[in-house]
Amino acid sequence: MALPALEQDEFRRTVVLLLHHDDEGATGVVLNRPMPVRVDAVLPPWQEHVSAPARLFRGGPVGLDSALGLVVVPGDGPEPPGVRRLHGALGLVDLDADPGTVSRAGSGVRVFAGSAGWGPGQLEGELVDGAWLVLDAEAGDAVTPDPGGLWRAVLGRQPGRLRLLASFPADPSHN
Repeated sequence: MALPALEQDEFRRTVVLLLHHDDEGATGVVLNRPMPVRVDAVLPPWQEHVSAPARLFRGGPVGLDSALGLVVVPGDGPEPPGVRRLHGALGLVDLDADPGTVSRAGSGVRVFAGSAGWGPGQLEGELVDGAWLVLDAEAGDAVTPDPGGLWRAVLGRQPGRLRLLASFPADPSHN
């Protein structure tokens, strides 16, 4: 999650779900950047199965010509067809799978164009610099019907003083 000090437009007030992290780098998707593009512009069969707002989301600046899907699959049973569990109720969607089968197995689907990526040690350096917070995700964050309010909502559910960041003004000079 981007801290207020991170003012780069691409990541300002973003909530990033980290999908993979190892010695070679990290990959994630920005959860709160809906685009003014319907999903059917790139993946017509998925339009009626995605969660509101039924838009394509900008997952980040890397690979904007590729798409990635996330689904919330309640329980801890076997993976439904077309889904690979990431952790907990969150799973990656095989966008070549049958959309109806995937959406019936889950409680929400979201499609992202692109992703966020960091090279070896880059994310760790940005954490040391105070650009990001590492917080636990809730499955519903990935498919929230209010992506514009997600940054504040995630901070608002944190304990102690961290919760105060939720009320940090967009422009501190107006404080």
